[in-house]
Amino acid sequence: MNTHEIDYRIIGEEMQCVEIELDPAETVVAEAGSMMYMSDEIAMQTIFGDGSKPTEGFMGKVFAAGKRVLTGESLFMTPFTNAGNSKNHATFAAPYPGKILAMDLSELGGRLTCQKDAFLCAAQGTTIGIEFQKKIGVGLFGGEGFIMQKLEGDGLAFLHAGGTIIERNLKSGEKLKIDTGCIVAFTKEVHYDIQFVGGIKNTLFGGEGLFFASLTGPGKVWIQSLPFSRLADKIISSAPKMGGKRKGEGSVLGGLGDIIDGN
Repeated sequence: MNTHEIDYRIIGEEMQCVEIELDPAETVVAEAGSMMYMSDEIAMQTIFGDGSKPTEGFMGKVFAAGKRVLTGESLFMTPFTNAGNSKNHATFAAPYPGKILAMDLSELGGRLTCQKDAFLCAAQGTTIGIEFQKKIGVGLFGGEGFIMQKLEGDGLAFLHAGGTIIERNLKSGEKLKIDTGCIVAFTKEVHYDIQFVGGIKNTLFGGEGLFFASLTGPGKVWIQSLPFSRLADKIISSAPKMGGKRKGEGSVLGGLGDIIDGN
């Protein structure tokens, strides 16, 4: 294997974290700011790019890091290396309610395409790049834009997504229509396209937007029930307006109901 062989334990139910067990000299690479806690003998060092090519020159590392900016991620990533002589641990937390998925890239054809903010951490040696959507329609209306994240390697990578996660194994030619924001990841064999919802009433009042994502097998697809954008929209819509009060929780009593509730 080109990737470090790490062990792990996923902790929690709705707000999960993943504890990575590192043997001496083993390394896990994580998004900047995702570390929760670590053993005293774990050494961290912020770098450009993903560290999958340690002999790569400075300009190559800058270019690789610059590509990550296109996905909305930081220029920097942080490797955590066990500098001790025994097993040690580093733990990484999910940024919002949902599930952490452990993906063994060696069992998934060595490549996985995922939404831009899904990546949490991976074993050293995993290449974390970008995947361009070649069709203009997919890029403009596919929810994730022209660019998604691409994970390549033969080790473990960890993704995070919101709500409940459903894994579907599509047969050859089998097609699945998905809300564009609900896609978490799919394997390299899956064909990604978009499809017009159709019908004036569906388009204007269906609440699903103008397009579905269309994924065609063979391959595996992971779907989330609560995209972060949808969660954020709900929070914003219920937040106090400037100079006003928060939105009620469905009570016909309105403000009087808040008083009765002790709010």
